[in-house]
Amino acid sequence: MRNIDDYNFRNRKALLRVDFNVPLNNELIVTDETRIIAAIPTIKKIINEGGSVILMSHLGRPEKGPEDKFSLRHIIPNLQERLGIEVKFAGDCIGSLASELSKALGTGEIILLENVRFYQEETQGDQDFAIKLAKLGYIYVNDAFGTAHRAHASTTIVAQFFEDKCAGYIMGNELAYANKVLEDPNRPFTAIVGGAKISDKIMIIEKLLDKVDNLIIGGGMSYTFIKAQGGAIGKSLCEDNRKAYTLELIEKAKVKNVNLCLPLDNVIADDFSNNAKRQIVKSGEIPYDWEGLDIGPQSIYAFENIIKKSKTILWNGPMGVFEFHNFAVGTEAIAEAVVSATQNGSFSLIGGGDSAAAINNLGFGNKVSYVSTGGGALLEYMEGKTLPGLAILEN
Repeated sequence: MRNIDDYNFRNRKALLRVDFNVPLNNELIVTDETRIIAAIPTIKKIINEGGSVILMSHLGRPEKGPEDKFSLRHIIPNLQERLGIEVKFAGDCIGSLASELSKALGTGEIILLENVRFYQEETQGDQDFAIKLAKLGYIYVNDAFGTAHRAHASTTIVAQFFEDKCAGYIMGNELAYANKVLEDPNRPFTAIVGGAKISDKIMIIEKLLDKVDNLIIGGGMSYTFIKAQGGAIGKSLCEDNRKAYTLELIEKAKVKNVNLCLPLDNVIADDFSNNAKRQIVKSGEIPYDWEGLDIGPQSIYAFENIIKKSKTILWNGPMGVFEFHNFAVGTEAIAEAVVSATQNGSFSLIGGGDSAAAINNLGFGNKVSYVSTGGGALLEYMEGKTLPGLAILEN
């Protein structure tokens, strides 16, 4: 697979697929610029060499065609500030307006196309739609790692119609750091896996059991493990159809000499609310009408000790309902432990999604080794699955 440094972009129009699927507040103002900032080096590489850029991305999940709250025009102020140059906006991603702006694009200029998901053809991987996009540029660059696991028109199908195509800097970094963790980790290697459902993480847990020294389980998925072992979890999240599987995982960990760590205690609530009554109980001792929403202080202490002694750390998934401030303590403590380990020389990869949001919201994004821009894509890559957006660049 060729990367962006294999090309000189002088006098060339690059059709650049980026991932500007960023969060907006009720005033339609960007609240997290991480993905925008990450794309800047690739854009500047093309511009600085005398090329021009046609940016395309999706934003959200519009289901009824164009909707203003999903318009990419809302990110232009942030993009222009980060780039230091004007970004022209096309009110569509195909059609006469996009075509005319593309043809008139001069050296060092940038246009941003409207949300490609305003067309159902995008997610359907429609070939005719991809051809219309392909006509806008002369070289295709994919830097949207977060969507590389989707065979959509702008991420995969469009690449078929370019002789010159390559990966951008984000794509290259994501693969390099994922491979470093999977193939050449310094030990001890600790994976921290959280989130709501174990069914979402089965494949990655299976993969990690052959790689890690320590596997820390937190978040909603931990209650399935605890209930499977006979513990009382009250109204906590649980996938009853996965209980037997969790017991198998525990046995596999023993056979593979992996230290599988479950929470020792939990912060529980009498309602799914930030303002609910709280108390701390030992794991497996949650009253029937209460639910676990975070890990407790004993769990934090135990997990911190493991993390701080680790030389390689992979973190994917929060330890609790971190959206509620009163139940974010566990996730914040894990983030601080990962930062501390990194500052002491460990390599830390934050696996996108909620973990990335937690790290960035705490202002720790530049205090860990790498924050992935793609949660689902990273997991699928680490599971060993073929990512269509990558495979098409290798042909």
